[in-house]
Amino acid sequence: MATGTEPHPNSGGVRSATRAAIDAPHLRTDRWWLAPATTAAGLLAFIVYSTWRAFSNAHYYAAPYVSPFYSPCLAENCRTMHAGPNADLFGSWWALSPAIIILIFPLGFRLTCYYYRKAYYRSFWASPPACAVAEPHRTYTGESRFPLILQNIHRYFFYAAIVVAGILTYDTVLSFRDEHYRWGHMGLGTLVFLVNITLIWAYTVSCHSCRHIVGGKLKHFSRHPVRYRMWQFVGRLNARHMLLAWSSLVSVALADFYVYLVASGVFDDPRFF
Repeated sequence: MATGTEPHPNSGGVRSATRAAIDAPHLRTDRWWLAPATTAAGLLAFIVYSTWRAFSNAHYYAAPYVSPFYSPCLAENCRTMHAGPNADLFGSWWALSPAIIILIFPLGFRLTCYYYRKAYYRSFWASPPACAVAEPHRTYTGESRFPLILQNIHRYFFYAAIVVAGILTYDTVLSFRDEHYRWGHMGLGTLVFLVNITLIWAYTVSCHSCRHIVGGKLKHFSRHPVRYRMWQFVGRLNARHMLLAWSSLVSVALADFYVYLVASGVFDDPRFF
């Protein structure tokens, strides 16, 4: 006689002897699938766009703007494309798009970000797809095995993200020039870069690793008033980490797209003064 505790015929994942033998995969009747589907669509759109721009190796500089996907230019082939800033650390042997050298750091930071991990685990891997919705996987190992154990290097990508944000800040300062590199000018692209770098810094600083670096391992906040205020500030930003993650993702794509439009001759950058 059935007792209601027998294993489900298709036992796997959360379906085990300790769970109620309910035939329905879940009891939610709302549109629970909308959030993970929207997240997947947004992330997929950025992946497609950034991949296209990274491998296009063209239209990434329009004086005085350089695309955030390509800055700083670290290869000789970047020097042949424009006369802008060029560190040329990789020399002439690097034949691929110079953006590939740069994007690995901000993308690594975002891929290992605590929020983004939750976002793409749910949207692409359905692990789990939503609250109170069983995931389809039979086993769950978390981030204890390869390759997900590499998520632990997030704190190191944070340090690289700080450097990248500093470089983009420098590019934003250079945007206060005209096409002849004369200072004291401002265009629509300058505003685009200002909005982008503000969101980039806000997202980077709101990172959980930053919050731990600022206020972690302190037993008495009263003995460290400066770090305590910094921890409070980062904590307020951290509460909006998801919003800042999406806003900065959109802004960096828009900044690159703006440079692409100007560099490809679609329109000239409007100058305010």
